[in-house]
Amino acid sequence: MSFRRALFSSTRGRRLLLRSVAAGGILSTTAFFLSTTDSFGWIHHQAEQDAPLNYPVPAPVALPPSREEQIKKLGTEKFDLLIIGGGATGAGCALDAASRGLKVALVERDDFACGTSSRSTKLVHGGVRYLEKAFWNLDYEQYKLVKEALAERATFLKIAPHLSFPLPIMVPVYKWWQVPYYWAGTKMYDLIAGKENMESSYFMSRGKTLENFPMLKPENLKGAIVYYDGSHNDSRMNTAIALTAAQKGAVILNHMEVTELSKDASGRVNGVVVRDNDGYAGKIQVEAKGVINATGPFADKIRQLDTPVAADIVAPSSGVHVVLPDYYCSPNMGLIDPATSDGRVVFFLPWQGHTLAGTTDSPTTVAKDPIPSEDEINWILNEIQHYVADDITVRREDVLAAWSGIRPLVRDPRAKNTESLVRNHLITLSDSGLLTVAGGKWTTYREMAEDTVNTSIKEFGLQPAGPCGTKNIKLVGAEGYRKLMFIHLIQTFGIETDIAKHLTDNYGDRAYDVVRLSSATGERWPTRGIKLSPAYPFIDGEVRYAVQHEYARTAVDVLSRRIRLAFLNSKAALESLPKVIDIMAKELKWDKARQEKEWDDTINFLYSMGLERGKYFSRADVESGKTKVWV
Repeated sequence: MSFRRALFSSTRGRRLLLRSVAAGGILSTTAFFLSTTDSFGWIHHQAEQDAPLNYPVPAPVALPPSREEQIKKLGTEKFDLLIIGGGATGAGCALDAASRGLKVALVERDDFACGTSSRSTKLVHGGVRYLEKAFWNLDYEQYKLVKEALAERATFLKIAPHLSFPLPIMVPVYKWWQVPYYWAGTKMYDLIAGKENMESSYFMSRGKTLENFPMLKPENLKGAIVYYDGSHNDSRMNTAIALTAAQKGAVILNHMEVTELSKDASGRVNGVVVRDNDGYAGKIQVEAKGVINATGPFADKIRQLDTPVAADIVAPSSGVHVVLPDYYCSPNMGLIDPATSDGRVVFFLPWQGHTLAGTTDSPTTVAKDPIPSEDEINWILNEIQHYVADDITVRREDVLAAWSGIRPLVRDPRAKNTESLVRNHLITLSDSGLLTVAGGKWTTYREMAEDTVNTSIKEFGLQPAGPCGTKNIKLVGAEGYRKLMFIHLIQTFGIETDIAKHLTDNYGDRAYDVVRLSSATGERWPTRGIKLSPAYPFIDGEVRYAVQHEYARTAVDVLSRRIRLAFLNSKAALESLPKVIDIMAKELKWDKARQEKEWDDTINFLYSMGLERGKYFSRADVESGKTKVWV
């Protein structure tokens, strides 16, 4: 059936066409501009990254303040702000406040990005679904969410170009009436992004669509609409934010748990008591003019330390993701299905040389390391099967890793309808002065932090040196980053190409320091960099760098959040565990008992990442090759 006949042959087609034309009346005046010109702002950012490699090898960077130095400051100094929680929002608050000249401390009971901030979809996006809701429901608040998120997306990619990048995403079209519908929506998305738009959306022919996704089901495929968003390495981004805050003078401590809130004689919160979960310092009393609760899904636990009868504001939702081999996705383009069998969205995204697929959206309970259920994993695999060609079988054995992230949706405690969920973030102040920030999403972490610090300054009577400047603060690794830096690394140090590209894209200009900490191979080529797993570009120097420069204290810190091996392949992470523990034991002076504890703790963590549960893996089994990984 022709495109025209398909549109006019059904009531739905005619109705959608009329709506699309209405939107197109606005869009037609801008479509030509958007489709024939690049974003001026984006070109500027790209020019910085594409500059020629005409510089000497950078000198080694200085070590950050040691953990012992940070602990001493925590117990002896009084702070303007004490931030609880080392996820994206907490780290963002620490950077914002420290860059304004405030005296800041941040404590995290586990590790930076140990929760939701490392278990995201890895997208830096405005939210095309919110835009669709704004259009159909004439909802201005949804439109504002998209506009704000798109502005933050541009800032995100500017301050951390080594950790984030533009990603074209296709929406396959199987019915002709969908073409003007999706085209109008993506053009509006471009228009709202304005001068910071990455590239213009466009229609891709059927042939080009199958060329990019050869596994896609070809029957009735008309083509695809392609639009642009961003992707990033979430936990490394989180760590970079925290380390940049430390550069600005903040005291940042992971594995430091708040056990109680302290209050003055009038009942106002004036600090916290913390316990060093790494075993160095025991309990410490910390004084602060204001305390910020930025603990994501665990926000209610801290609120109830303040007020035991406080009603919950977090409505936790589970989002399960699976990692599949690279052949399930184009290496340079993602795919989103906006209408699955039950109305949820499913996606395939290229990430770290693999395919990331998901996600579910189900009510859940808050847990430290949530384990994805087999039902949720199988739902994702079944949805993928609907999209791939009939001669391709999506197998459970193809799942290399799987995890569940808890999205902390929030209810406004001041709202009359307590069932209604806040679409964006929520900042609330208790009667005793505990400031809580919750909700939001990764893309808008910086804006959330700015709003929270602004509120803190007002509520706690603080005196900042100036306004928020985080839109222009480049994160650790970004200052000297260049796209072609990997060539310089190869020529200077004699490392393999895949390792050089990996280090450049995950450490930026700090890649030189990582290589310096890597062992010699004893071979003519490559000369440096011993791989932790033969199938992946992660090397021994990354473990040493994580300990010396990034406050990694456990093997899980390294395998899951400094390098991402646990998120990419749980069996490969298991295979690498002996090397990681041996390197960390030398760096941190671990005794035998601590090494055995690290082994058991890491195995338990890997169960939550898809490692076969109900089976214990001993170090002897791993080192003897009984658990050999096939990738």
